[in-house]
Amino acid sequence: MQVGGPVGAPAHRLYFARNGSPVSPWHDIPLMANSSTNEYNMVIEIPRWTNAKLEINTLAPFNPITHDTKNGQLRYVANVFPYKGYIWNYGALPQTYEDPHEVDAHTQCVGDGDPIDVLEVGQSVCAEGSVHKVKVLGALALIDGEETDWKVLAIRSDDPQSQVINTVGDLEVHMPGLVAATVDWFTKYKVPDGKPPNTWAFDAKPKDDVYARDVIRTAHASWKKLVQTAHSDLALSNASVDESLHRMSQEDQGDAYNALFGRGSVPTAEPSEDANSKWHYIPSR
Repeated sequence: MQVGGPVGAPAHRLYFARNGSPVSPWHDIPLMANSSTNEYNMVIEIPRWTNAKLEINTLAPFNPITHDTKNGQLRYVANVFPYKGYIWNYGALPQTYEDPHEVDAHTQCVGDGDPIDVLEVGQSVCAEGSVHKVKVLGALALIDGEETDWKVLAIRSDDPQSQVINTVGDLEVHMPGLVAATVDWFTKYKVPDGKPPNTWAFDAKPKDDVYARDVIRTAHASWKKLVQTAHSDLALSNASVDESLHRMSQEDQGDAYNALFGRGSVPTAEPSEDANSKWHYIPSR
């Protein structure tokens, strides 16, 4: 349920609800869509070819998708030649957490404090807030400000090419150049904002699907630990996680729903002017 206006409006919020009660896309959507086939649920935050930096808000009750801000300004990614906005459907794996208090055993850097990011490479543009079953193909380890920021490569299970793409190797055969473009995109995307190029673990080489699933298992274990924490700065309210100390009763869920949607608590607003038509050319080093 969208409140606060469309994408580009400062108050934009996309909440998730089930049977008249709010649910968290971070906590209430299961990680696994089908454990026997190693298929995962993915929450789409940012549709391909768009620029607005949308994300599951880990600080707001029930974790709506919101437009990220910095210094009071809405954030957009620049168009870095030859790309337009995000070049995949960008989203997150629910029930995962890259713990900023734990050193990642793979990268020797702490986590970034968010759910694991997913880059969905299928042929369709997915809508903000949609949830899709995906197959994990591999992962890249971005190092952002000395924090580990895993980027899982995946494809929707219902994509026509998912029958022939099961690994990073398959991805290179059927979508040659996409992994290299992904590395190039993440290396350069902050440069137009005056920041240095990003760096990578493992020489920017992708890890395979088996390795990626191990990374996901670790992040899922960190999430389980998190939701059993009594006190946290993060928003851990949920409707369905049995082991969580923050599961809400049916009555409390109804009260939360009314507070969020029943009284127009978030004012609507028109989007600000989209100035993301500029193209940046950044020479390769």
